[in-house]
Amino acid sequence: MKPSFEVEAQALMDRMAAAYRAGDAAGCAALFTADATLFSPYAVATHGRDAIEALHRDWTAPANSKQLTVIEAGRSGDLGWCLATFSEREVTGNGTSLCTLVCQPDGSWLIRLCSLNSDVPPLGGE
Repeated sequence: MKPSFEVEAQALMDRMAAAYRAGDAAGCAALFTADATLFSPYAVATHGRDAIEALHRDWTAPANSKQLTVIEAGRSGDLGWCLATFSEREVTGNGTSLCTLVCQPDGSWLIRLCSLNSDVPPLGGE
């Protein structure tokens, strides 16, 4: 029996959190499509896997306890989405992440677009 899409989305988020906690920026970036875009209150919009990896080098360098929990997910054919909560070290705190996902030829899912939303404004924010 094939797992529900929410289970598949959670597995992707679990791989992201594990790579993040391991300080593996390349592992984080590998979960995005080559042409992905990441929007964040902690950095300028980032386009492409290489730029996403460079950004994650800064984000994953300090020890952290990143957690991602899918609260809703859905799909239609080869396109999907998931809304997940995130929590990590005190600097960034908690928030939500809304991702669009694309099914790959091997049946795995990658992030095409990700928008991070903080529960509180980033440092220096209003």
